[in-house]
Amino acid sequence: MEAVLAAPDRTTWLGRRDHTLLLVAAQTGLRASELTGLDRDTVHLGPGAHARCVGKGRKERTTPLTTPARCALQAWLKEPLRKGATALFPHVHGCRLSADSVQSLLRKHVRVAHKSCHSLKAKSVSPHVLRHSAAMELLQAGVDCSVIALWLGHESVETTQTYLHAHLTLKEAALAKLKPYERGKRTRFPAERSPARLPGGALNDQTMPNGMGLPCTRSTMPP
Repeated sequence: MEAVLAAPDRTTWLGRRDHTLLLVAAQTGLRASELTGLDRDTVHLGPGAHARCVGKGRKERTTPLTTPARCALQAWLKEPLRKGATALFPHVHGCRLSADSVQSLLRKHVRVAHKSCHSLKAKSVSPHVLRHSAAMELLQAGVDCSVIALWLGHESVETTQTYLHAHLTLKEAALAKLKPYERGKRTRFPAERSPARLPGGALNDQTMPNGMGLPCTRSTMPP
């Protein structure tokens, strides 16, 4: 995800817009239609930073903003308005972006990210993948599924269970890569060698510091 976020050229207005849009998408899990429906006055960046969006069924919900998303939006809102646009992420001519436009700009930046992250070539990255990524981050942080369902605007917790199953599948795949324990196999750390005995029963312990950089000896009673 870092490679995709780094792809937009932030020396340009379009690059700064795309970077902020993708960061907010990855951090909040908003749908593409919810992102494009955001207005400048629907984000609150003070204490308890959040964004108000209209989701499926015209239902309005409030989504918390992470610190990176809040900081990016603070910088973005300082950009000059494009022809009096009210949309948070407008087109260069001031009109509102479409969900297809979000898909197109994401595809463009994924192609750029291929150069630094070759594993992306085998992956299909869509706005829904960013939403899925946000859900998995919340799940790995220990957030309850019922809370994630509210966060993402799911009608029921059953929909959110998909992410839980995906999370468990990843863990099982990682577990499958571990080599089984083989009884009697030499351990990773060999046992320490016993110190050699000197004439008279003294032990020559090279590991005992004496503060002078010389070998140390300690006397023991003969058995």
